[in-house]
Amino acid sequence: MSVLPAGTLASTVLDSYNARVKNLQCDMAELRARQLRTTAACGAAMFLLVALLILGIHGSVALPIAATIALMGPFWAVRESLGTRKKSVELAKRLSFYEGGIARMEDSWRGNGSTGLDYARDNHLYQAGLGILGEGSLFELLSTTRSSVGAERLAAFLLDPPLITEATARQEAVKELRNAIALREEIALLGKYQFQNCEGSHLREWLDLPMLKVHPIVSVFLFFSSAISLILGFCGFATILTWMQIAPLLIPLLVAQAGISLAFMGRVRLHLKMLSVLGSDVLILRQGVGLMERQDCRCSKLRNLVDRARNKHAGATIHKLERLVRSIERRGDLILGGFSLWLAGGTQLVLAVERWRAAHQREFEEWLDAWAEFEALNAVAGYAFEHPDHAFPELCDGGARFEAEGLCHPLLSRNGGVGNDVALNDSTAFYVVSGSNMAGKSTFLRAMGLNAILAGTGAPVRAVNVRMSAFNVCASIAIADSLLEGKSKFLAEVERLRESISATEEDRPVLFLIDEILSGTNSRDRKVAAEAVICALVEGGALGALSTHDLALTEIAENPKLRGMNLHMQSENPEQPLDFDYRLKQGILRQTNALAIVKMMGIAIK
Repeated sequence: MSVLPAGTLASTVLDSYNARVKNLQCDMAELRARQLRTTAACGAAMFLLVALLILGIHGSVALPIAATIALMGPFWAVRESLGTRKKSVELAKRLSFYEGGIARMEDSWRGNGSTGLDYARDNHLYQAGLGILGEGSLFELLSTTRSSVGAERLAAFLLDPPLITEATARQEAVKELRNAIALREEIALLGKYQFQNCEGSHLREWLDLPMLKVHPIVSVFLFFSSAISLILGFCGFATILTWMQIAPLLIPLLVAQAGISLAFMGRVRLHLKMLSVLGSDVLILRQGVGLMERQDCRCSKLRNLVDRARNKHAGATIHKLERLVRSIERRGDLILGGFSLWLAGGTQLVLAVERWRAAHQREFEEWLDAWAEFEALNAVAGYAFEHPDHAFPELCDGGARFEAEGLCHPLLSRNGGVGNDVALNDSTAFYVVSGSNMAGKSTFLRAMGLNAILAGTGAPVRAVNVRMSAFNVCASIAIADSLLEGKSKFLAEVERLRESISATEEDRPVLFLIDEILSGTNSRDRKVAAEAVICALVEGGALGALSTHDLALTEIAENPKLRGMNLHMQSENPEQPLDFDYRLKQGILRQTNALAIVKMMGIAIK
């Protein structure tokens, strides 16, 4: 698979983003000018109105004109103000979408996006070692989702290794969505305001509430009693009937309504509290599902997601729920709150929502799941669009395989990475990478792991040519002591290695990445234990790499039964110990740089 030189197509994408931002800024400037013209016109209208009213004192001809302006001017001004405000919010969302893209293209995205730490998992096999979550993480780079449910699914893409069938299906979907920049722009517009979100936790908490079940006659009675109460109240205020005539009918109805409301008050309040915060969640979900319904997709995964929404009229059905939730929110208004108390509106709305939930809960959960998947795939597709010089891997079934040309760390700057070739397969099961301090060994291990994770999400990887399996990645990198759990670094690392060996018993191939294996013990014990670990991993069909400063561990790769290979990284200039080219070289490291670095720091060595 051949690609254009790095940066050629990426610059085209960046140019398109900058052009779109320039157009949007022009639209924003025109909108501000329109607002100024509206303000000026209102001022002129008020001045003319005052002048006409003064003239009206002396002549009646000007009075009708003044009255017309007095009536039409404010309505026109309010309408124009609301229209420009709505348009301004929309333009701000579009600008934010493209400015975020420019930041990612220019490598200034770190610390500006979501870290994903809310989705962190304890004792995960590679989450911490590879920098999947957190500031400057792979999640922050990929996370362009509009809603939390989409971000949560994206985190699951990164943290749950898929089977090859799922990884292949995701890749097909990402390829189809890659150039759908207009669709991703529309997703960014969801919701009334930018701060609104679709929180999966809120929706699931509501769905998990015990169903409020009442006899159907209760709902029927409340509906008719509130209707009759409203008619009687109208008759009283309109003096069609006297209040003395109305009271014998109205009071029993109000007492009955109050009794029913009191009987369910505790459970109704719980539901009202939950539903009162769901407005924006349901709004964004309804808009998102509606947008998804309108897509014409070719690949089976996307078509399945769209059909799950389209076949059950998801958008229209969720819209009914949205209207009920909005009505519950409006109960806090002064006037509507009084009507709600009079007509038992809270109880009736909760019962209406419960009827909706009884009819559509299972479908609603499916729609929520479909939208989360669709949005996560679009986020990955956005990454693919912004990295056109990256290659989609050929995902291989059968035996474990990791073969790549020019593999590079995906979180390094676009112009700052150095690619290395990898060839792990039936012939070579693992690398032992020896090297100087800061030569790039840990970065190389992370490059392997992060690109394997990217492949599992359906994304392209930062390489020229790739063939790999859908791996379960196990990383023993940057493991630290845990004072709270009473574990030393050595014990924590041993537990991670045991979990990695256990992972080879599952249905997917394992990619192990071990930085400075068992460094907390003496060289002899370390070599024996490390060889036992590698032997267990290789016998389980795993592939991988380990880095070390301890040259005794390079003997592990010389065991022909294990099918290992020794590689190293170092500076070629003894006088410049930090002048690294970050290239993998055949064989074992024959020189070190620790003493040279100490001397560079001005410390005398005897």
